[in-house]
Amino acid sequence: MKAIYSIPMIMAAIFMLAFSVSAHAGKMDSRIESSAKKSYAFKTYLHGDDVIVRSKGGAVTLTGTVSENFHKSLAQETVAAIHGVKRVDNRLEVDGAPPTPNSDAWVRDKLKVALSFHRSVSAATIEAEVNDGIVTLRGVAANRAQMESAAEYSKDLDGVKNVINAMTVSTTLQKKPRAVRKKIDDASITAQVNMTLLNQRSTGVLNTTVTTKRGVVTVSGTATSAAEIGLVTRLVTDINGVTAVKNRMAVK
Repeated sequence: MKAIYSIPMIMAAIFMLAFSVSAHAGKMDSRIESSAKKSYAFKTYLHGDDVIVRSKGGAVTLTGTVSENFHKSLAQETVAAIHGVKRVDNRLEVDGAPPTPNSDAWVRDKLKVALSFHRSVSAATIEAEVNDGIVTLRGVAANRAQMESAAEYSKDLDGVKNVINAMTVSTTLQKKPRAVRKKIDDASITAQVNMTLLNQRSTGVLNTTVTTKRGVVTVSGTATSAAEIGLVTRLVTDINGVTAVKNRMAVK
């Protein structure tokens, strides 16, 4: 008799457990979708794009249209770094035809990443032109160090043959009060770091894994020399939102 009465109880317990798991998964998916929309990367770089984020059990699908090719990669990198995301199916479409590898348009995409994600140059007003792999930088910097950093980051990009730095220094820009820094979420920081390391010629071939917690970036992986490890630290330190870098890479 006890076995007969226990069957409904067992079924009820199974139902409640399944309901609880489903509710938890639903909350997680809602949090993932909300975190993506509220992220610094989405609100700053992708604010003009039509990106739809849908999560089901941590499997995220991105649909919609973006204006830039690198926006498609940035959206994926940002979402992939959100806690709870298991995989990302990137179905985003880019307005117009995607740039051909090593073309001037392809190099311009990489330039936008290099000149937008680094705080040492993001404050400067920079216009970059690419003609047959030759980059011409124009605009205004607050000091010579900004000019030199912009040229250095540009030279280290795949497809760049030479850099002509025609920027000028403005004392007015130097005296301009600093804008209040926005708090940047960890997922956006991780996305910027990953894209930067991938785009720079010196670090693109390295095997790195990046995690971020409260602005502190931990980089692990392998390099061929201590100089490469030092370069990674220097690049990551200059990324928007990074407060500290723990470089745990090893020389292979």
